[in-house]
Amino acid sequence: MELARRLLLTTNVPVVATARKDLDQTRENLLGGLRDVKEDRLHVLKLDVLDEQTIQDASAEVSTLFPKKEYYLHFSLCVPGLLFPEKSPSQIDYEHALLTFRTNTLGPMMLLKHFSPFLPRKSTALPMPDSSELQGLPRQQAIWATMSARVGSITDNRLGGWYSYRASKAAVNQIIKTFDNHLRTSAGEKALAVSLHPGTVKTGLSEEFWGNVKGEKLFSAEFSAEKLMEVLCGRTVEDRGKCWDWKGDEVPP
Repeated sequence: MELARRLLLTTNVPVVATARKDLDQTRENLLGGLRDVKEDRLHVLKLDVLDEQTIQDASAEVSTLFPKKEYYLHFSLCVPGLLFPEKSPSQIDYEHALLTFRTNTLGPMMLLKHFSPFLPRKSTALPMPDSSELQGLPRQQAIWATMSARVGSITDNRLGGWYSYRASKAAVNQIIKTFDNHLRTSAGEKALAVSLHPGTVKTGLSEEFWGNVKGEKLFSAEFSAEKLMEVLCGRTVEDRGKCWDWKGDEVPP
């Protein structure tokens, strides 16, 4: 939500947001309190990452709104997330684990399946880096960014627990690396893929754990969105295929 609001506030480009339901309410929430934003820049489409048909339908609608011969996708943010915090193996529930993987891993995979064709190819003419079209956006190349988490790092796993969530986010990082290898061939240096660790953000996903997080490390959604946009705007082709945290530091695989 806040990432889309930040794009509306800091750029002049069309923004496509998605929601599973309540599209009118989502649109109202996205535009609420934003002054001097042209409302016709925002398109809210129905999409449920658990239902591939809705992803395909949303992609088709985008094709109608923005024909591929005239437009390309410069900036994509894939942020589905679900967490069941298993502290021990005995707490692993099959259906919960399956839903975690369907949401956190297969969801982003299906999104790139249907929306990656909108990314530029080697033959696509991009605006110059100093173009006003790119104000507030990454200026060197198109970026496909998917939300991951530090707990998806195998190297950094010192505490254990959270079996399905950790595994689903490690898989996200593998998907991004694999997808970026595809972009090297299809787009060259004109598009890259990365994954992101936003820190602990004060949302429903992390609400159960707010009391265990130091105040200075529990971020508002607005702060996290601002920092993640700064990180993404600073990426270069040398940073492709990796996971980056909200400070701009690489999260090891």
